[in-house]
Order: sequence, then C-alpha cells, then structure tokens
Amino acid sequence: MGLFGFWSGLMGFARFVLWPVLQLKPRSTEARSGVSPSLHHFSSSSPLCFHHPIPHDRNSINGDETTWEVDYVIRFRRKSVFFKDLSLGPNEAQLKFRLIHFWEAWNPVKKTLIGMEMLLIDEQGTVIQGFISPGRIEKYLPDMKRGSVYKLNNFYGSRNKSVFRVADHTVTVSFSWNSELTVLLNCPTHFDADSFRFHSYEEFQANCDLKGDLYDVVGHMKLVNGQSIVEAPVLDEVEIAKARRVLIHVQSHDGPVMKLYLWDQAARDFCKKFNSYEGTPTVLLVTTVNTKTLGGTLALTSMSSSRVFMDYEVQPTIDYFSWLGSNPAIAEQVNAEVVTKRETMTIGEIFSYIEQESAKDAFFECTATIDDVVHGCSWYYIACSGCHSKVINGPTSLICTSKKCGKVNASGVPQYLSKISVYDNSDQAVFVLLGDAGRELTGKPASELVRSYFEANGNEGVNLEAPVPEALISTIGQKHKFCVKVTEHNFSGKTRSLTVTKILPLDPQPTTVSSEDNHTAATSEETSENRVDSADGSKRTCDSSELERVKRPKCGN
Repeated sequence: MGLFGFWSGLMGFARFVLWPVLQLKPRSTEARSGVSPSLHHFSSSSPLCFHHPIPHDRNSINGDETTWEVDYVIRFRRKSVFFKDLSLGPNEAQLKFRLIHFWEAWNPVKKTLIGMEMLLIDEQGTVIQGFISPGRIEKYLPDMKRGSVYKLNNFYGSRNKSVFRVADHTVTVSFSWNSELTVLLNCPTHFDADSFRFHSYEEFQANCDLKGDLYDVVGHMKLVNGQSIVEAPVLDEVEIAKARRVLIHVQSHDGPVMKLYLWDQAARDFCKKFNSYEGTPTVLLVTTVNTKTLGGTLALTSMSSSRVFMDYEVQPTIDYFSWLGSNPAIAEQVNAEVVTKRETMTIGEIFSYIEQESAKDAFFECTATIDDVVHGCSWYYIACSGCHSKVINGPTSLICTSKKCGKVNASGVPQYLSKISVYDNSDQAVFVLLGDAGRELTGKPASELVRSYFEANGNEGVNLEAPVPEALISTIGQKHKFCVKVTEHNFSGKTRSLTVTKILPLDPQPTTVSSEDNHTAATSEETSENRVDSADGSKRTCDSSELERVKRPKCGN
C-alpha cells in the first residue's frame, strides 16, 4: 500500500505540474496578460489562489469531452509596489490603497465630463491622484466607496497634471483596459484614513492666481453669509442651493481674515453640516481650495474636489479646536474692515474675471461715471405688486410670470429696468438698473415717474410707454459707486451688460461697520437679486430684440 500510495502521488504531481509545463503552447492575448479569466472567481486569500494552479473547464465543440487548461498562477509573481516606487508607463504590478475621495471632473467651458478623479493613500502614507476615463466609470463606480481599502492589478502610470493638482506625487494612477479593482474586506494592513496639505495666509498669498496645487485651509469662522458666528445663524438650505454658494470669512490662527467662497456641492455640504450641530460650529476645514485675487484681496474658492469638515470631525479640526481654546483672545479678534469689505474692481478687471474658466456668480464694487442713458428700449417694466416679477397681459387681466406667485389677476406697478452707459479709466460698459437701484440713483420710484408723465399729459396715450424721464437723464456726468453682480448670462457670453443691485456712497464707509449692518446690506442685495431672478434672464438685460413692449398699468400704483 505504501508503494502504491507513493506511485499515485508521483503520478498526480506529473499530471498537474510537469505535464502542463511540457505542453507549453502559444497563449491567447488575455492569457498572455498574466491573468486567467477564472481568476476573478477566487479570493486573493484562497489557498487555491495562493498555492495552486487555477484550472477552469472548457468544453469541446461536441460537448462530450472536458479538457483542462492550467494557468500556473502563483500569487507572489504579482509584484506589489508602493506609491513612492511608481513610474510612468504601463504597470502589471499590484497596488493596495485606501480610497480617500473621488469626484467628477468637468470641462467648465464645453460642459463635458473629463473623467473620475480620485485621491488614494497607501500603507506608507503616500498620497497619489487616480483617474478613470469616462468610458470606464460605469465599470468601477458601483464598487467605489470612500474610506474602503482596495487592491488594483494592472494600471497605467500617467504624468500628473500641472494645474489644480491635489497630490504631490508626479505620477497619476490611471485605470487601463485590463485594470482589476477588488475590495479588501477586513484587511489587517493599516491605512491612514486621510491626509491633508495645509497652507497659511502667507503661502496662499504667494501662490495666488498660479492655478497650481490646491491646498487645504483650516481656521475658525468669523462670518457666514454676512452673519456673525456668535449670533448662531441658521442657514436656509433651499436658498443656498439656489444661490449655489456660501461666503465664509475665516481666520487661520492669528493670520489675516480671508474670504472663502464655497460653491455647489461644497456649499450644500457646508449648509447641511452647519445646521446639524446643536450649537454653532466654530472650526472649519476645507480641502483643495483655489486662490485668486479679487479686487486686490486674497480669496479662496472651493473646487469640485473640495471636502468640508467642522469641529471634531477629523484630527486637524480637533487639534485646531484645542489650540483655539488655549488662545481665546484670537477667537475674539474681528477686523471689521477686512471682514465687511466687498471686492472693488475696475470695469476692465470685472470683464477679465468673467473670462476666467472658474468664474462664478459674484458681487463687486465699481466706481464709474455715467456717460448716457441707453435709448431704444423701455426704461421700466410692469411688475407684480406682490413679488415684483414681470407681468403679462392676459385676456382680461395681468398675469404674474413667477411660478411661485402665479397670480392671474395681479396688480401691476412700474419698476426700473434702465440701461446706462458708464466708463472708468480702464474700460466702458452698460449697467442695468433694477428696482431699488434705479430709485437710489434718481431719488424717485419708477411708478411715481410714470404716473407723473401721464398725469401731466392728460392721460393721453395711456397704452404707450412713458419716455425716459428727466430724473434719469440728469444723472449723466455723475460719478457713483455701483454694486454690480455677474451671473451665468455673463459667463455664457449672452450679454456684457452688468446688473446693478445697489448704489453706494462715494465716501468710504467707516471701519467700524458692524456685522448687523453688513447683513442688512447683504439682505438688500439678495432681495434685489431674487426679484430679478424670477424674470426671464434675457428680459433682465433689456435686449431690444426680445423685450416685450410693456403697457401702462390699468390699475395699481
């Protein structure tokens, strides 16, 4: 029995080990890649995967015979490498990493998806950027979860981009046609949960407008959308989603106060987290912010890769919270001039900002001289007396065009929609005066000017428009400080007209302006903006080709 057992073992060894080696033959392209199709069905921790060749059935044409093809796959032949050792070009090695974050990268001009970008960290703490092309996102996305650990076989080492980089490494891990991504459950190897790259105010200032690396900022909040953090503000998620942004004044340690603009997803995440706290959060960390100069002032803006953390969420916010508690005098400091000051720009600088790919809706201050009142289009429109949206003539009454209001028997009231030609030392532009901005310029509401005209003319031509009033013409030659806003209509090239939301005094405001006063001004601007947004965008710019000829209201004041 002993001899028989020995002979049986020897034959088994020859069958499964020596015979496949002696029967070597050209292999298919897929087999030459070093990965058998059946390998997907075995766990990397399986004894079969680690020690044994992996057989798989392949039926013959007539289906009566079963042959065995053996891929002699040994686990240690798949070389595992660390991020620090990666090089450019195709790689058949194996990577193990934690997926910190992933996000969609879009071309802001063409509005096309560039791909899925990722932030990865290996067991040595080295961070690298990953990339999946658009055609392969659907294949990998279902298995991708932030914080999970993975192994990746086969990939391409591409050169890291030179603009808006989120990692120091010169190589980007790009998923290729034969990449295999596998989740590692209960992995005993330790991987850091996250990694951050912080900059101070001075470092942000030195790298401003360079579009290079995107660094992280941590600090304590001073104002949120113009509201003092000590007043425990409550944020309206619906309004913030509509506005697409949050403006936060943040101070990092004892440095100057910085303006931090959070856009789109980062703004929504901030609002949701901010409102979830029982008390008011104090410490804020935002990753991968871009730095730019707006009116000579440093501003930080979020990107699609940005994440938001507060108070005790991650170790850096915990450490900063502890530092802040040890330095209460820093937390109480408020530089009102820096905190409440709007960005001041020339007309030329505003147009340059609009041409930037990363430009978003924003408010600016601009001092300019009025050169003329633009003729050829109406200087007012008929608005709903309730919501100030545009009304149209119905069969028997005026109908409000606002979906929220929707009155079918609205009272009409004239509101400013005036275009003025202005200039400064850098350029010239057309400003559009809306609502309160027109009243602040002329000193009279549009309804009063329209009514006065028809009363002076014995109500003749009641179905015609009132001509441009003297109160508006008399402003020609005057210099004013305007608060203007730029919107999507400017970025898309539909119009170069700039909307005026407020007329400001030429004399500089005192540096002791309180946060309450600043909040009031911000509320006024937001109210004016809401009135305008409810009307069609092309109507807002008073384009003569699209502007409906408005009538004198039959009722209302």
